[in-house]
Amino acid sequence: MYTGLLHLHNLLRWVILILLLVAIVQSFSAKNNPGSGGLKKTSLWLLIAAHTTLIIGIYQWFAGELGFKLIQQNGFGEVMKNAASRFWAVEHLTGMLIGIVLITIARGKVKRGNAGAASWLYVVALLIILASVPWPFRTGIGRPWFPGM
Repeated sequence: MYTGLLHLHNLLRWVILILLLVAIVQSFSAKNNPGSGGLKKTSLWLLIAAHTTLIIGIYQWFAGELGFKLIQQNGFGEVMKNAASRFWAVEHLTGMLIGIVLITIARGKVKRGNAGAASWLYVVALLIILASVPWPFRTGIGRPWFPGM
């Protein structure tokens, strides 16, 4: 079950990134054209995908070997000294949590018709999420581009 959820978590990363890019484009264009209605649907699907990924990620953090158990076994001080351990136990979770909070706030702004404020929240969320993803080229923490590869 853990491996299946890991693959789903990895796959949802792409869904979030694509929806986030679409939401950014739509929110910037909605500033100039307030009548465009696609942003509300996109922001809702983005919110659902982000929160689903968060729930799966929190389960993995507690059930897997790279989160809570790593801190329990080695102590927080030792985890913070090792870059790979620190990434999985602290940085990935914190960065993604901040990104998802920004996505949630932006969704509220979209619902209230403030696409201008939402667009910048989406941009900041995208940057934080991109920095927190374990891309394959990141030494020691890289994950494959697609699940199961």
